[in-house]
Amino acid sequence: MPTFETHSVGTRRIRIATEGEGPLVLMVHGFPESWYSWRHQMEPIAKAGFRAVAMDVRGYGGSSKPHAIAAYDMESLVGDIAGLIEVLSPGERAVLIGHDWGAPQVWNSALIRPDRVRAVCGLSVPYLGVPQASFSVMIDQVFTSRGKFFYQHYFQKSPQAEDDLEGDIRDFLRKFYYAISGDAQDGTWPNDKPVDATLLEGLVDPQPFPAWLTAEDLDYYVNEFEVSGLRGPLNRYRNHDRDFAYLQQFQGRLIEQPALFIGGQRDLVLSMLGDIDLLAAMRSQMPKLTKAELLPGCGHWTQQEAPEAVNALILEWLAGLPA
Repeated sequence: MPTFETHSVGTRRIRIATEGEGPLVLMVHGFPESWYSWRHQMEPIAKAGFRAVAMDVRGYGGSSKPHAIAAYDMESLVGDIAGLIEVLSPGERAVLIGHDWGAPQVWNSALIRPDRVRAVCGLSVPYLGVPQASFSVMIDQVFTSRGKFFYQHYFQKSPQAEDDLEGDIRDFLRKFYYAISGDAQDGTWPNDKPVDATLLEGLVDPQPFPAWLTAEDLDYYVNEFEVSGLRGPLNRYRNHDRDFAYLQQFQGRLIEQPALFIGGQRDLVLSMLGDIDLLAAMRSQMPKLTKAELLPGCGHWTQQEAPEAVNALILEWLAGLPA
């Protein structure tokens, strides 16, 4: 079982779960999750000779929860990661692994702070370079201006989104986790909702829930969010324009560290990219990308849905990293 610590990083407090000793491997979760999403990875990574650390991103769990939207921009989150590495391994670089929103955080940490990042692995969300336009522009062009619902546009509505989802945290998590998992039937995620719909309209509550998330697992997440709320996690989606402006200074820079990407063949995030050569697109931005592996039958919750396959890929990659 991991041990828990809370560290000061700048003006914030970051809670971490830790197992093992050795070179630092720092894992960064996505939405709506916590350190707990890495529960299947921590022991195997620790047994392989590393210090496995999973953090609660700011806004989640036992970490600081600033109120301001701007407190959740990419610059701040990269600062948390770089600062935490310095606290845990002064003067050393760490291996980063991130899933969902954690993936852009670790990709950009490798890009912006190579002095802190030895190698980087992203799950679910690939790295395709410094953006050429704000994601909010794409949302408007593809969805909002055409009267179509898109969840990230809905998340801009504060406090409506918080009020809607916090009204029954368990209901929200069950429906959201299932809808973009590999177990969901095609069409479970509605593609024809009007722009003014809510997230939960049309989503189903599966009975029973797929085995990859037990009742005890769900209880843990529910307890965390009933305490922390969802404002901080949703604020991450409210920084598209701010992130775009910040990242422009890094145009032309590549991620030079060893890299790995793991996704699910049934992940709706990847379907949004269309028919592209994912490996070639990523390798143009990460020349030391070892592999881009898509797991059959796996949806969005990569390391929870397919822990054995994910662990095998990560451990093989870690073993091959230069000293």
